[in-house]
Amino acid sequence: MKVMVMVKATQDSEAGIMPSEKLLTEMGQYNEELVKAGIMLAGEGLHPSSKGVRVQFSGTNRTVTDGPFTETKELVAGFWLWQVNSMEEAIAWVKRCPNPMPGDSEIEIRPIFEAEDFGAEFTPELREQEERIRAEAEKLKNL
Repeated sequence: MKVMVMVKATQDSEAGIMPSEKLLTEMGQYNEELVKAGIMLAGEGLHPSSKGVRVQFSGTNRTVTDGPFTETKELVAGFWLWQVNSMEEAIAWVKRCPNPMPGDSEIEIRPIFEAEDFGAEFTPELREQEERIRAEAEKLKNL
């Protein structure tokens, strides 16, 4: 199963406070362990929400709102994409993670939908389209 592992933002990350060399070293070692274990597919840190925007949809209308966004506990500061055998395995790996923030922090794990999760609505034609899109996207990674 694939999961998205999200590092929740804190007041420090939203203030643009960068991680220490010690934390960067610890996270680098942790990421190496994830790669060697065949789990990590991707992982990135995100800039504070002050550099982001939100696009709200209401029917055919689109409204763009510039950051920063006030609810820090609802924001994501970074993420990984992992391939694991179970949610229990993902939890075990997260428990090994260095604390990603200087103070208290939180990491959320969410399963990623697989094709079979969509049922009959995900027709063979839609599956073929999805496979083509993924193949083209994979080529972009290598550019």
